[in-house]
Order: sequence, then C-alpha cells, then structure tokens
Amino acid sequence: MGKMKKISALLMAVCLGAGLLPGCASGGEKKADDEKAKDTGKKTFVFGDTTFNPENEEPDVNPHNTYSGWACIRYGIGETLFKYSDTMEIQPWLAKSYENIDELTWKITLQDNVKFTSGRAMDGEAVKECLEDLVKVHERAKGDLMIDTITAEGQTVTIKTTEPKPTLLNYLSDPYGCIVDVSAGVTEDGIVAGTGPYKAESLVSGEELKLVKNEDYWDGEPGYDEITVRTISDGDTLTMALQSGEIDAAYGMPYASYPLFENEEYTFSSCATSRAFFVHMNFESPVIQDSAVRKAIAMGIDKEGFVDTLLDGNGYPAVGAYPDNFTFGGDAVTAETYDTEGAKKVLEEAGWIDSDGDGIREKDGQELEIRWLTYPSRQELPLLAESAQATLKEIGMDVKINSTADHNSIRTNASAWDVYASAMVTAPTGDPEYFFTTHCLDSSAVNNGHYHSDKLEQLEKEMAKTFDTERRSELAVEMQQTILDDNAFVFCSHLKMSMISKASVTGLTAHPCDFYEITVDLAPAS
Repeated sequence: MGKMKKISALLMAVCLGAGLLPGCASGGEKKADDEKAKDTGKKTFVFGDTTFNPENEEPDVNPHNTYSGWACIRYGIGETLFKYSDTMEIQPWLAKSYENIDELTWKITLQDNVKFTSGRAMDGEAVKECLEDLVKVHERAKGDLMIDTITAEGQTVTIKTTEPKPTLLNYLSDPYGCIVDVSAGVTEDGIVAGTGPYKAESLVSGEELKLVKNEDYWDGEPGYDEITVRTISDGDTLTMALQSGEIDAAYGMPYASYPLFENEEYTFSSCATSRAFFVHMNFESPVIQDSAVRKAIAMGIDKEGFVDTLLDGNGYPAVGAYPDNFTFGGDAVTAETYDTEGAKKVLEEAGWIDSDGDGIREKDGQELEIRWLTYPSRQELPLLAESAQATLKEIGMDVKINSTADHNSIRTNASAWDVYASAMVTAPTGDPEYFFTTHCLDSSAVNNGHYHSDKLEQLEKEMAKTFDTERRSELAVEMQQTILDDNAFVFCSHLKMSMISKASVTGLTAHPCDFYEITVDLAPAS
C-alpha cells in the first residue's frame, strides 16, 4: 500500500510539473472558468465521478433507462415520492403523506407547490403518467412494483398492486422512481425534466453533464448557479484533477490517494454503506457446477487481507449480503471462512489433483482454470481480482482475470466466464428483499449466474406477502443462509463510502443508501 501511495504521488508530481497525463492540461481551463465566474458573479461547482458512464449502465440521466436513475437522483435532477433518512427510514419527499388502505391499495397525497423544470405543475396525473411509463419500459421496476392500476385525482394518486406489496414505498424510493415529466419527453442526449434543485442542460455520455440552478425549486434555494459533472474513470487522473483545482469535489477516489487530501484544504464525508463487493458463480459453467470448486473459491478468498491491505481499512469484511449493523446482517448468518488448507482438502477429496507438479490442479485432464470477469470503473474490483488470483493460486487454481468496461455484454454470455465480481448496494431500499429479487431468483433481472434454489423461491413467495418487519428480517436471514450454503455468491466486503471536496464547499454529504449527492444543501462555504 505504501508503494501505491508513492506511485500516485509521483504521478501527480510529474503531471503538475509537465502536464503530461490526461486531465491535467485542462486545469488551466478550470482556472479560466473560475475567472469567468468571478466576472459574472455566478457560483460554479465541478464534480468528478468515476462511475457515471455506460459501463455502469448509466449512459444518461433518464431514470426509465437501465440504472440511469442513479445519475438522475445523485446529481439533483430528479426526486422520488419517498426518500431515506440518515437511519434508512422511509420519509415523504415529493409525497406529503400516504395511506395503506388495504393489502393491495395505497393512496399517496402529493406536495402542492412542486413544478417540473419543464414548467408543468406536478400533480396526480403527472405522477400517474410517469409511473405508467416506468413499468411499461423498465423490466426491473415492473417486477418490483407489481402495479395493476393507477388513478389520479388532483394531488393524489391511488396505486393498486396485483398482489400484496409490503415494500411498495421502498421501491418507489429507488432511483428509477424519480418523478419526471414524461409529456416533456426525453432529449436525444437522454435528458429529462425533473423536480430537483438542478436542471440538466447538456450531456455527453461518459464524459460530461452540465446543470443549471432550478430557479423554481420547491424546497429551498440551490447553492450553485452552474454545476458540471465530469466522468473521470481513471483513479490517478481523478486524484490529479482534485489536487490541481480542475474539480471541486470527487466521488470514487482511490484509497491510496486519501493521504494527499487529509489536510485543512479538503473535507471528507464518509459513512458505512451496504455496498458490497461480491462474486457471482456461473451455474452454466461446468467447472462451477462442481460444488467443491465453489466451496474452495469461497474458502480461498482472503477477505480481511483485501480490506486491510488493498482497501486500506476503508471497508469491512463481509459474511452475507448485508453489513453487521442491519438486524438481518452478517452477524446473523455463517459463510465459509478463509482456510487455504481446508480448501485444498475439499478439492483433493473431489478429485482435483496437481498430478504434474505445476501448481495447478487437474481433473479428468482438465486444468482448474477460473475465468474471473470484472470491471475497472469501481477502483476496488481489479484489486479484489488480483488478491483472489494470488490466494486461489495457493490452493491450485489458475485465475484468468478479464477486467473490462465491456463486462455488461460479456456477463450475458454464460459461456464466457466462470465467476463475475461486481459491486452493488444490496439494501438501497432499507429492506432485505431487494437483493434477492434482483439477483437470486428465476425471475431476477440480473441473476447473472442462472442460480436456482427451490427453497429460495418458496421463501421469497412468503417474503413478498409479509408486512411484519420482524418476520421479514427472519426470512432475510434464512434466504441469505440458503445462498451461502450453496456458495452461489461470495460476499467479500462492504464499503465505507467517502466523498472528498475542497474546504470551500459545504453540504456534500455521504449517505448510507448512496443515492443523494448533489442536493439543495450543496453550497459554497460562507
């Protein structure tokens, strides 16, 4: 880790001295923009983000398009009917109140004074149009919400579901639930009219988003006149951009760069989240179909070493899908622990032997090769791949890493990979059902490894109809234990998420759900 820090520092010294690396040459442009802002009196803010790109299924800010709702809500363009408090409790946002009339019927009363940036007033009919379009075009939302009918009257909408949906308000708080004016349409660039403190003016996918203050914002005075969000996927380039003043704040900074900003010129905002780095097993892969191989992989990943050494302590080892501070979290379940000798024994007993002494086991003439698919935009994932490659080699596995921005197309080809390592917030809705419905069921949109469990399917049927929170927690524990016993997934770590800003910036605050970044509270320090 010390070596990594020295390399990053050296790169920055070279860049700042000679302007040789990408991102550094535009520091002069930022200074010119600052001077222009002084002349016009406008308050400007530039935000560097590693994750806003098509690689993360965020090609634009249209919440009805894949995972672009994350960009819509993070950058202050869209808002949802309900939101999460700092303790992950549901509270009204665009909604004023709600009534759960019966198991299938929810009546939601809306705020009175909200306008879209298109100029249209947000009323029941606008919300109805938005949600109807959402479930028409967004498969994940359709499966989550299970909406049968929506009726609108004045400032109310009444939603009927096809079956009991205890978590309807949670799912309406998902970023895809941003309420936008669908009658205003979506531009060719993927821009929508939302209700947030900022209005999107221009977008170049994977590069830059330009925002301006929403002069008619309903819930306070936005702190900046103009905001630019820049996609900077390379960690060293992001580091140099913040240090040189090219950007004012950063999301996704490499941990090795943190010491460079631990001084009075910068501010850190950090919190523990349920974002997990985890491995999906591909049950279409012949080698992964061997339960001994799955178990050995689970036993052969050094989670604590990954967190302590490569994450530099900016996280904590995972057991299950959720962190320990959840009632249904890691303390309530058991998983394989790091045990190289035990893993070797498991493989030996299953017939995987290193017969030629080259360090890699074979069985029936086949070498124990694991094709590890991941992607680089999450700085931690390539580090996890390299860590696993080293420790799994100790037990006789040859891990071939494919870290590529093209992972989303590759993961849909079951013949192209054996394990897939990704990152996600497993409980963004504050409820345990989300992870299972998205990743583990026959109907899940991203059940990448085509995992199936009769037991899990039955437990989910009960979970889907259970309103009692205590029973939902019990079911979450049992469901986690089911997938852990099958070694269908290996949960490696949970992330402590941090954003870094200049000391001249206030209101950029990390949140446990990782949704809210650019808000009305973001402003220059007085």
